Amino acid sequence: MADMTKSTLMQELEAAEPFYLFAGPNVCQSEEFIMKMARQCKAVVEKVNKDKGCNIKYVFKTSFDKANRTNAASYRGPGMDEGLKIMQKVKDTFGLPIITDVHEGGQCAKVAEVADVIQIPAFLCRQTDLLVAAGKTGKIINIKKGQFCASSVMRNSAEKIRYAGNPNVLVCERGSMYGYTDLVVDMRNIVTMRDSNAPTCADVTHSLQQPAGKAVGSGGVASGGLRDLIPTIARSCVASGVNGLFMEIHDDPNTSPVDGPTQWPLKHFYELLCELVDIANATKARKRWGGTGTDETIDLTPCGEDIPGL
Repeated sequence: MADMTKSTLMQELEAAEPFYLFAGPNVCQSEEFIMKMARQCKAVVEKVNKDKGCNIKYVFKTSFDKANRTNAASYRGPGMDEGLKIMQKVKDTFGLPIITDVHEGGQCAKVAEVADVIQIPAFLCRQTDLLVAAGKTGKIINIKKGQFCASSVMRNSAEKIRYAGNPNVLVCERGSMYGYTDLVVDMRNIVTMRDSNAPTCADVTHSLQQPAGKAVGSGGVASGGLRDLIPTIARSCVASGVNGLFMEIHDDPNTSPVDGPTQWPLKHFYELLCELVDIANATKARKRWGGTGTDETIDLTPCGEDIPGL
């Protein structure tokens, strides 16, 4: 495979302080809606950077197709052609890089014409052909850890991107199945996923989905979610030293045709982001103690009367 170099955007994500941010509405509802959300989300991040003196690198997130829907009749998005057209307008108008997801290898080259970061959905994190096709684009690839996977799986998933010659790879925690209709976030994954030799991201909104756990109509089901716990998960991931955050933002979540229960209200975006910056500045939490390849071993020898730091 041809060797590629790290992109400028990848270097900016790695250098972001205190973290990089993928944020925006779950799906392209309309061009007017997406343009409004891009303008407002960008303004919030710029104000946080100014007010807090930080360097959050912001990438606008939305999707042209939500292929993994509970119901076959559910809204999926405008489709690839129209969706990419809208995303290109966001780039041209606001100068924002774009992250969006793919579901099939054949989509990767077309999506790469617009997207700066290609996202691999959690259910597809082990699909070799898809990962290699995405890797061949040379774009940054954000791989979400499957709900059914141990964090160690991400080592191999990241290597499949590198096998394609692409060093631009990120790994993303998005919760693990707990029973049939709930997810939990194991903070140990924020640390152990670093074994993939890639920056770690935390999806703090999808991690609070309740997949197919809500009864609707006559015998149907839908996915629910725990929006009120988004700050709790976000705070915990930042305190655990995550490199980046993924969150879905909506100006009116109750009207969203997709994942309304797990989208954070735009009106609270600034307040939450400021708090997360404060937490990150209080504890970087990125030093690793003990284990292979860590920064420093844990010294278990007795310290006697002289306790370091006192």
